[in-house]
Amino acid sequence: MDVQGSAATGWEPVREAFVRNFEQRGERGAAVAVYRDGRKVVDLWAGTRDVDGDAPWAVDTAQVVRSVTKGVAAAVPLLLHQRGQLDLDAPVGTYWPEFKANGKERALVRHLLAHQAGVPVLDRPLTLAEAADPALSSAAVAAQAPLWRPGTDHGYHPHTYSWLLGGLVRRVTGRSLGRWVAEEIARPLGLDLWIGLPADEAHRVGRVGPVAEPEPAAGGGLRLRPKRSVADAYADPDSLTRRAFAAITPVPDENDPTYRAAELPGSTGVSTARALARFYAATLGPVDGHRLFAPATLAMARTQESAGPDRVLVVSTRFGLGYMLHCPASPLLGPGSFGHPGRGGSLGFADPESGIALGYVTNGMRRTVTADPRAQALIRAVKTVIG
Repeated sequence: MDVQGSAATGWEPVREAFVRNFEQRGERGAAVAVYRDGRKVVDLWAGTRDVDGDAPWAVDTAQVVRSVTKGVAAAVPLLLHQRGQLDLDAPVGTYWPEFKANGKERALVRHLLAHQAGVPVLDRPLTLAEAADPALSSAAVAAQAPLWRPGTDHGYHPHTYSWLLGGLVRRVTGRSLGRWVAEEIARPLGLDLWIGLPADEAHRVGRVGPVAEPEPAAGGGLRLRPKRSVADAYADPDSLTRRAFAAITPVPDENDPTYRAAELPGSTGVSTARALARFYAATLGPVDGHRLFAPATLAMARTQESAGPDRVLVVSTRFGLGYMLHCPASPLLGPGSFGHPGRGGSLGFADPESGIALGYVTNGMRRTVTADPRAQALIRAVKTVIG
């Protein structure tokens, strides 16, 4: 395996784990980056840019990262709160009056971030064109009646998260969430990361697709052989699980330029591993003079807001304000870690206790929702290094 990039002295176990992912876990093309205390210590890439091609992965290759996007998007309301522009304990209707409809008048901003809003599905799914239309999609989610009283339960909002956060941010700032990320996060930090891929960057993005499934590793998460209740939920077209993941119908082609250009803060993010690691490093402290989260904001991001049986994912999950927290279904580096996986494999997270920030992107999509064995192998390697 011709691995490009570098790993600082002492970080060789991460390189070795990265190579084994290609040798043992069917990896086709991928990259991993690690920062510690604001300094890049690992930056590796290998394989092919396209899952079904022969062109090599380049230094600037980026990929669709699915729900990893949610962790980047969550930074926007938190930073707006940090700047005094958004009250997390205010009703959403304070900023977005139409959202009060059908029993959501007491839904708070923090409920949107913690998957407690009660609107993981729409009565009528949207087409991709409708989903990408900010006026139509925000109107649809604003009119939707909740499945539970907001704040009383939680269930993962795979697609509606895009329209909830996008609609709120647009009303608070007058800008789309993707534009806000580009101007206030990506540009200052120099990130190759987009929510709504510009046409002039499309040539850098590889094709994603399914790869063969390895035998499931020990541990938690939703993997190849989930327990029967989880498998049943995904198989039943009338289940809340299936309906939530089908809020955009038909299922979009993630290699379609139209999909990649759509500003869907829950799913269409495109990034390099380097950018994800640098983003999360900046939530912990200064990176080349730029810091995102003040200490109080960092504490809020990783403070548990919801936990227990997830009404959509059917396993127990933990969420802070927009971030998945370390738990058996989503194992990260340690109890204080926060971040977000992407269905299929990609991952970004930070661990304040160790100063670690990690980004992993892949073009080989698996059926994993959380705890992808390739990402978990890299996390185990990081643990080996830091002790």
